[in-house]
Amino acid sequence: MTVRAAGAVVVRESDSARLVCVVHRPRYDDWSLPKGKIDKGESEEDAARREVLEEAGVSGPLVANRRTSTSYVDERGRDKTVTYFLMQYASGDFVPNEEVDEIAWLPPDQAAERLTYEHDELVVRQLLEGS
Repeated sequence: MTVRAAGAVVVRESDSARLVCVVHRPRYDDWSLPKGKIDKGESEEDAARREVLEEAGVSGPLVANRRTSTSYVDERGRDKTVTYFLMQYASGDFVPNEEVDEIAWLPPDQAAERLTYEHDELVVRQLLEGS
């Protein structure tokens, strides 16, 4: 059985610079993109919006036709497929929570470098390419 999840590359403009949101998960001591499992009956888009809000405390519209997916084996040895969307930051503020203790808004290259997993780096590059 493949675990299905969804998340987003959240971007915001700040002083004419594009910034990307990355999250630190203390449970794994890693830097990742906000994402999580899709609930039964939930669309990928709704799951991505929910997970970004839960983990990073922010929300915004998903950019039309800007999505990609990645597959890998998770820490429990399960096949996992994550669909990522490009999200434009609209509102919200981060509050540390059980899953995420810190977020960072970084320029795309620095965000890619901060991310622990190569597949996350590729997602950032794919979704920001040409956008």
